[in-house]
Amino acid sequence: MTRILFICHGNICRSPMAEFVMKDLVKKAGLESQFHIESAATSTEEIGNPVYPPARRKLAEHGIDCTGKTACQLKNRDYDQYDLLIGMDQENMRNMYQICGGDFDGKLHLLMEFAGRPDAEVADPWYTGDFEATWQDVLAGCIGDCWIIYRHRGCSYDISKV
Repeated sequence: MTRILFICHGNICRSPMAEFVMKDLVKKAGLESQFHIESAATSTEEIGNPVYPPARRKLAEHGIDCTGKTACQLKNRDYDQYDLLIGMDQENMRNMYQICGGDFDGKLHLLMEFAGRPDAEVADPWYTGDFEATWQDVLAGCIGDCWIIYRHRGCSYDISKV
């Protein structure tokens, strides 16, 4: 089983969008049982709060439900419990390194690395209000992530069909 944790600052916009997009992609591929996918925050500001309404609406536009998701914080022990810890921007990455105590096994990545844009960051709709740009970044990163995982496993499923 591949265990993935998506991480952003508050866990109410970008990382839950990535969590639920990735869950949707693996479900459509018939590989749900092979993945455990969650999301978390680097900060404590939003702990216990639900997904931000505009993010929830953007997911719903694409038939994705995130009901019941509440923000939680990244913990040091998560480094050992997940195969990939994926941040949305450089600030997230710095905080992830600090919380996890480093990256000894090469598990920490930026989401946009998987979209072939290793220096890019996922647009932050908290500041821009542009949830469509965030949706596009998250979708590109998650599709790329799926493709890399499938290829690594030797799977032949065509992710472009989802």
